[in-house]
Parts: sequence; structure tokens; C-alpha cells
Amino acid sequence: MAQVIVRNLDDDVVATLKRKAALRGHSLEQELRGILSSAAWPTTEERVALAKSIRDMTREGVPQTDSAELIREDRDRR
Repeated sequence: MAQVIVRNLDDDVVATLKRKAALRGHSLEQELRGILSSAAWPTTEERVALAKSIRDMTREGVPQTDSAELIREDRDRR
């Protein structure tokens, strides 16, 4: 597993996180691990933006093949 060091955090932020962890019966490290794990996954808005950026890579008017057809063709070849 990786380790991360975060420097120059405001003392009030650390104190608040420690209180939050204590309320949940967690250590500060456990609390931070949970916060970072949750923050790592993209939000719905981020996923939609990514899908839009991928869709924008395709020129307009270029016909698209249904991926289900491609999967069937590949399966039938086996």
C-alpha cells in the first residue's frame, strides 16, 4: 500500500478531523483513509463530463456501429 504525506495543514482542520474521527470511534488515520477513498471515485457530474468529452472526439455525421453487434460477431467467430 502507498503512503502519502500532507504538509502544511491548518491546525484547525486537523483538530476538526480528529474530533470527527473520535465521534465515529476512528483514529485520525482511519478517518482520513475513508475520506480519501471516497474522494478518489468520480462524481456523477465528473462521469457525465468524461462521457461528453469522449463523445465529442467523434466527428459529427460519422456512422457508429452498435457495440452489441460487434460483440455478437466476435462471439460467433469462436
